[in-house]
Amino acid sequence: MGEAIPKEVKDLWDKWNIRGLVILSLALQTILVLLSPNRKRTHRRFFRLLIWSAYLLANWAAEYAVGQISDNQGSEPQPKNTDLLAFWATFLLLHLGGPDTITALAIEDNDLWLRSLFALVCQAVVTFYVFLLSIPNNIFVPTSLMLVAGIIKYVERIKALRGASLETFKDSMLEDPDPGPDYARLMEEYQVRKMLREPTQIVRIEEVEKGQRPKVLVRSPNKLTDLEAVQYAYRYFNIFKGLVVDLMFSSQSEELNNSKEFFQQLEPEEALSVLEVELSFVYGTFYTKVNILHTWIGISFRFMALASLVSSLCIFATAKKSDYNRFDVDLTYVLLISGIALDLVAIFIFCVSDWTFARFKKPKEDDDGKGSLVGAVFNWILSFRKLKWKPYDCSHRVKGSKTKCEVLDRKFIFRRWSEYIYSYNLIEYSLGIRSSSIHNTDGWIHRFFDAFIQSLCIDSVVICIIRGISLCFRNMKHEIDRARSWLYELIFQSSTDNRKMYCALYPMKLFLRFWFGIPVFYYVLDFFGISDQLNRVIYTSSDRITKQMWEFIYKEVKRRSEAADRAETASDIYSTRGEWVLHDILNESLRMKLLRYVTQADYDQSILMWHIATELLYQTEKATTANECNREYSKILSDYMMYLLFVQPAMMSTVAGIDKTSFMEAIAEVKKSGEAKKFLERKNREDKA
Repeated sequence: MGEAIPKEVKDLWDKWNIRGLVILSLALQTILVLLSPNRKRTHRRFFRLLIWSAYLLANWAAEYAVGQISDNQGSEPQPKNTDLLAFWATFLLLHLGGPDTITALAIEDNDLWLRSLFALVCQAVVTFYVFLLSIPNNIFVPTSLMLVAGIIKYVERIKALRGASLETFKDSMLEDPDPGPDYARLMEEYQVRKMLREPTQIVRIEEVEKGQRPKVLVRSPNKLTDLEAVQYAYRYFNIFKGLVVDLMFSSQSEELNNSKEFFQQLEPEEALSVLEVELSFVYGTFYTKVNILHTWIGISFRFMALASLVSSLCIFATAKKSDYNRFDVDLTYVLLISGIALDLVAIFIFCVSDWTFARFKKPKEDDDGKGSLVGAVFNWILSFRKLKWKPYDCSHRVKGSKTKCEVLDRKFIFRRWSEYIYSYNLIEYSLGIRSSSIHNTDGWIHRFFDAFIQSLCIDSVVICIIRGISLCFRNMKHEIDRARSWLYELIFQSSTDNRKMYCALYPMKLFLRFWFGIPVFYYVLDFFGISDQLNRVIYTSSDRITKQMWEFIYKEVKRRSEAADRAETASDIYSTRGEWVLHDILNESLRMKLLRYVTQADYDQSILMWHIATELLYQTEKATTANECNREYSKILSDYMMYLLFVQPAMMSTVAGIDKTSFMEAIAEVKKSGEAKKFLERKNREDKA
């Protein structure tokens, strides 16, 4: 019998496996450095899949390459090549440190920092072992410098992961406890003064209540500049970042009152500019090395690593390389030059990031608006990231309407977030209908990309595959049930005719009852969560945020914050389930009938109920010029809440999980109603027409 893999293929793999893995590792690092900063700027699933794949493969490629180098050390046809292999091993340790622009894909990755630390120790031991095997080494100095740079990079990554883990992050937010006055020492001093007959008395001074403190000016009366928006966002990020780990603030705390006063003075567009920068800081804290780099130790480490790379390149360029393979020498040059270039790109991103502008100086409360030359330069740089609105014609939504809106539409490279609102519609998912965006403002790049994807029929192929697999499993289960019934009948007939035959077939009956009694294929799909994940990807859509919708949201939040003047009122507002809406649109008698169905529902059930009600009204009530805006706002926000609750439950509060049983029951009810499907399909045809 011949070999499964031809000898020529094995020889080719033995010759190029290490070189190919090193090139793959460098390519993955380049993808992560250049593209991972755009992860928060796009809603494209293909782009996110690319980053996800590169992130997971980067560690695998570097670790596997170091293992191959360790295995092949000393067995190379050219012994001198062991020097370059040791150099590559130390360079791969630099790759394992990861780029500055991404350290984690999910919050859970940060909690596994101890596992990453263990992997560092193992890889460092293997790399050091390879380094020792290469001695005597003609390029000992550049290899040693690369080893130092790799250790620095990986230490930065571990420290960033540990600092962003939820437990460590929460501990860093806790302040030292205040034990209060030292009453024992106070009374002892009081007794001594009385013995010395000095005039002494204890006077109790009432502390000013926090809610009665004088109003503090928290911003200048002028319109916020781009630099001030970044600086105030950084201030309130440091105050309220504990909300990410469920730390609570008193409703009468000074910070909360100051922030309330600050945002009440802002225009909606100013508030959005501050909030988007604040959320960008949250992203950087949990998914990048930003908290490490923006310290004196981090800056020192960065320049030490860059100096090690430059020194290694200079020393390697002057070393004797006649004994080495020419391709390996060129590949080493590519590794060094690419490493330096990627570090320079990371430093450039560091210099122009919002963190740099925010930490340069604190905002001045009494600024006269003129500012300094440095402030003018900073404002000019930040002006490229300023909110920009693009007119959008909404008249096609309502016949005879001349309604126009403005959608947020900055250049892709200057965005701080995707500028899209994600949505997930329960009824459309239940009926297998993909929702479309209300405001479609993709540029020519996105339109070309979408046309390319559609030309390849990728979306259609994925949907057909999923539906085909589901139908195949359903038909297969039906055929299996028929086969099982036939075998049971055969065994039963055999038992009446021949007792020995029955005894021989009885173990088979038990086996069939065990095997076919379990829905194997559905169990496998549900166990790995494949069907749920694919359905969430397919039926999740996105829509542009409009200026009018943001003003509507900000106005409602501002109105409710003004009503929350006491702790009890604030608590009532936080726990509402739609009472405010019923109070505004219904009369007293009808509101009292519906109120108990709203207030007595759990959080997830309340969102599910309002989502279904909103969708039914959106589909049945005709759009008019009067209700067009509120109709679209309700639809988009309702689908967004469903997206958070079902697709991204980790973004909700820890107590706001969804009961999957209730969700599946709601889906079953929709599927059972054939009229709903016919109605929605007819509506979709009318909208397209």
